[in-house]
Amino acid sequence: MNEIAPARAAAAQTGSDAGSMSGFGNEHATEALPGALPAGRNSPQRPAYGLYAEQISGTAFTAPRAQNRRTWFYRIAPSVLAQSAYRRIDLPLWLTAPSASGTFPHFQCRWAPQPVPEAPADFLDGMATYVWNGDMGAGAGLAIHLYRANASMDRRFFKNADAEMVLLPETGAMRLRTECGALDLAPGEFAVVPRGIKFAVDLPDGPSRGYVCENYGAPFELPELGPIGSNGLANPRDFLYPQAAYEDAEGEFELVLKAGGAFHACGLSHSPLDVVAWHGTHAPCKYDMRKFNVLGSISFDHPDPSIFTVLTSRSDTPGVANADLVVFAPRWLVAEDTFRPPWYHLNAMSEFMGLLYGIYDAKPKGFLPGGASLHNCMIPHGPSPESFEAASDHDMSPQHIDGGISFMFESRHPYRVSDHALTGGALQTEYPADWTPLKRRFTG
Repeated sequence: MNEIAPARAAAAQTGSDAGSMSGFGNEHATEALPGALPAGRNSPQRPAYGLYAEQISGTAFTAPRAQNRRTWFYRIAPSVLAQSAYRRIDLPLWLTAPSASGTFPHFQCRWAPQPVPEAPADFLDGMATYVWNGDMGAGAGLAIHLYRANASMDRRFFKNADAEMVLLPETGAMRLRTECGALDLAPGEFAVVPRGIKFAVDLPDGPSRGYVCENYGAPFELPELGPIGSNGLANPRDFLYPQAAYEDAEGEFELVLKAGGAFHACGLSHSPLDVVAWHGTHAPCKYDMRKFNVLGSISFDHPDPSIFTVLTSRSDTPGVANADLVVFAPRWLVAEDTFRPPWYHLNAMSEFMGLLYGIYDAKPKGFLPGGASLHNCMIPHGPSPESFEAASDHDMSPQHIDGGISFMFESRHPYRVSDHALTGGALQTEYPADWTPLKRRFTG
């Protein structure tokens, strides 16, 4: 039977964020038993309670201090213990860059939501890749997937050696049980799970569906604010980290490892979520996108959508992101003599978009929660004809946009689309024709 430490038991039972630690990228420290966290040192000769000290490094040891990610675990058993031989397993719809399959589309793509399968499927079993770019082995690019789950992982755990992961539930809540503690997520929230952190996904409310991003590049961080100043966009204090909680359980467990784009499983004789205390910067966190501090024009013109960036993954070219996570949250539109929705445009960056709930104001029809769209490098796109007409004829009174939450993963690399996404039945092949009703308005 799994034992959850008293320090986290109440929050784990209620799904409350009470007791969570706040502050993106902070040096956090937490213990589930008093005195489990060493004082004044990282690796004492004999840690308290007979624990083992183990460090996980999410960046190179010599990375600059501000970007360095590492955490010290104090755990019941080290990760090398009681591990059987790995065996290769197949998750056929989960692809990793670079993959020879798929294609670079030369047209606008949009997908309808995909149903949760009827056969038992947990978070791993129900994963299907939409798009990917870059090269995992070179530490560049990302992949975006849809998960469709109807079963908790229970005694099964996952470790991703290839990428940092962002999880965005769209339907149904999820509970992440991680080495650092538990995080509860609902639609409108996302979690960031660093590379190499072991976790399991439970479904407290039944079936769940949502999006997953694998970031092969530099870890996500808060974007620089530049002329905005010291406050705005996503505030660091709104990112919540779990308190330490441990499972002291022996029995039959399974660990699934993703490494080099391949999946391997091994048996464990104990739960790997046995960390009694930890301190560091390499830890999972969650964020409620409704807390995003939206900034916009209070005079004229629609600003560039980069103003909606929540997190960014840097590339080797300053100002050009490996990946940006962008959110379109509730906001006011007040610009005068301005076409207020995003304008028609072609972009050197490639844009993958999803909808968590409600509607997206620039695409009120066809773009559905659980669906997705892709506009690759230099593919033209913009508001639907209905949105164009409404915005062109608007009386310029202030508008409150509060119909839903949508997000975008923007990348310097064009996306390749999987064969499953192109042929699995969810692609809305008529989408490029949505703009056909736009009228010629030229009066010269």
